Amino acid sequence: MSTTLRPLLGCIADDFTGATDLANMLVRGGMRTLQSIGIPNADVLADLDADAIVIALKSRTIPAAEAVEESLAALHWLQARGCEQIFFKYCSTFDSTAAGNIGQVSEALLAKLGSDFTLACPAFPENGRTIFRGHLFVQDQLLNECGMQNHPLTPMTDANLVRVLQSQTRLKVGLLRYDSVSQGVEKVRARIAELRAEGVNMAIADALSDADLHTLGAACADLPLLTGGSGLALGLPENFRKAGKLRDVDAAKLEDISGGEVVLAGSASVATNGQVAAWLEANRPALRVDPLALAEGKPVVEEALAFARDASQTVLIYATSSPEEVKAVQQKLGVERAGALVEEALGQIAHGLLQAGVRRFVVAGGETSGAVVQALGVQLLKIGAQIDPGVPATQSTGAQPLALALKSGNFGSRDFFSKALKQLAGGAQ
Repeated sequence: MSTTLRPLLGCIADDFTGATDLANMLVRGGMRTLQSIGIPNADVLADLDADAIVIALKSRTIPAAEAVEESLAALHWLQARGCEQIFFKYCSTFDSTAAGNIGQVSEALLAKLGSDFTLACPAFPENGRTIFRGHLFVQDQLLNECGMQNHPLTPMTDANLVRVLQSQTRLKVGLLRYDSVSQGVEKVRARIAELRAEGVNMAIADALSDADLHTLGAACADLPLLTGGSGLALGLPENFRKAGKLRDVDAAKLEDISGGEVVLAGSASVATNGQVAAWLEANRPALRVDPLALAEGKPVVEEALAFARDASQTVLIYATSSPEEVKAVQQKLGVERAGALVEEALGQIAHGLLQAGVRRFVVAGGETSGAVVQALGVQLLKIGAQIDPGVPATQSTGAQPLALALKSGNFGSRDFFSKALKQLAGGAQ
């Protein structure tokens, strides 16, 4: 294994768009960041250099034991690279189920690192996710009232994150209240010491603003493990900068990539539904992928490729539906089969479009993004400038680089698709 790459921060993300979201935050802080699709091999990274490595797993909804195994394998790789701190990234809406996987993975990482304490903070105020008294709010609504209670894979029916996390771990979960966070770094450190003395191993941390996240990041510079949403990473680059370990470079610089472009959407989230609606309202060409037609063996992929080929402008190919439509399909096909059919189809469509000359891909949905990057053969991404909060432009490495915007389902403004296409094109058009 090459020893030329020694990132300062090693990150493990439980889905692909979540990894990109985190990488975006680190680049904004001045850290040169690479995102690996799965655990990287030595050949992929032999000649590359970065301040942070984000390993994107697809472990959010798999059985907890498998998620732990994959996460520990990622940790082993990052430790071998000499990372000084580990960050476990999950969604800012704490996406999980009664079976896990946030608590189990955090517990396993803590044990492997020989540590007795970590924070859990999914707050992302820039995108409306805040935590107060341990309860997660999305904009002005509690988590379980914002639409996440209808998520097809990880329905969130409890906004009390202390209670949610405690159900997933044998370790003691506590709360780092806003009373402490609002008083600054030293008060947070003192409260963490008190929590440790009380036997708390994981603490949900309140946060209402970016300033709170900077406070938490500074207070936890010495913790071997941090867990949370990308917002918690806001303050981490400054820790390394103060230690004289960051170079003054343009961390977000990417090259322009010419070629065809497409938008692929598989998420059923409220935000993605709005983005699809905006595209349709603009009378731009779009084709809906029907899971029931896929289940019947109809040539959906071939029809989509022909539609894209014959269109005179950029197309949207989407499987996005309302919660009611999603539930109806799931009742007929089953939850896992319905999702797998759509992901596989959109992956096949992406591969076919690549062969047809498409080089710029805007993708909506974490599971969809995972399927697409795998179908495209992408192993490593350079992270560029932000398009919308939590979503940067990215570029694959290799002989034939691709430009990609991989968007978590709940992220992005209503006109995100148009903004992303424009930014990915750069000076190529």
